[in-house]
Amino acid sequence: MNRDIVFIDEEKCNGCGLCIPNCAEGAIKLVNGKAKLLDDRFCDGLGACLGHCPQDAITITKRDAKEFDEEAVKKHLAKPKNIMKQPEKNIPCGCPGSMAMDLRSEKKTPEAHGRQSAQLRQWPVQLTLVSPEASYFKDSDLLVAADCVPFAYPNFHSDFLKGKSVIIGCPKLDDADFYIEKLTELIKKNNLKSITLVNMEVPCCFGLQRIVEEAVKKAGKAIPIRQTVITIRGEKQ
Repeated sequence: MNRDIVFIDEEKCNGCGLCIPNCAEGAIKLVNGKAKLLDDRFCDGLGACLGHCPQDAITITKRDAKEFDEEAVKKHLAKPKNIMKQPEKNIPCGCPGSMAMDLRSEKKTPEAHGRQSAQLRQWPVQLTLVSPEASYFKDSDLLVAADCVPFAYPNFHSDFLKGKSVIIGCPKLDDADFYIEKLTELIKKNNLKSITLVNMEVPCCFGLQRIVEEAVKKAGKAIPIRQTVITIRGEKQ
């Protein structure tokens, strides 16, 4: 049938994900860093997601599409979701905090006595949320850090983060295949100079090493990887 339905312009979409929590039917998902309409039956064509896209990538179009199916939507929403394969569940509802922000040009706060200067050059930092096409990844030195590292190692900003773009993740709790896919895309689309990998000494955390090595291999790039292991007592191993 010919009806109103969402259209997503992939050329404009930067993968920020702000449209996703504003679709009550769960009709939109991030796939390879782009918002995608999962199934025509899930979209009611009312456009609740419109106005939440900073790139103006979402519009309502009229085309031949399957009829909106409320029962199919209920079944879709009732399915158990893998946190990493459904990254929209990690995006706070209506929160603009997942928008890509390049902080490199902002003036840094001078170091106070006994206090390090913040070295973060971007936002967001979680691998699920970052866009592989974000400007701060271009020609950068990339830091890949396990979630727990900044808490365990007190000099994280000065010793590892300074001058680098960064992504963080947990190889134990999150979906490794999703991480590999997302990181591979990021490596392919950016001329990375190097990758610094920092993980904890616990065995499960070395899964991050496999993820990084597999992504570099799949991307077909020759990028030097420097790895540092942090002990649970906050020391370099």
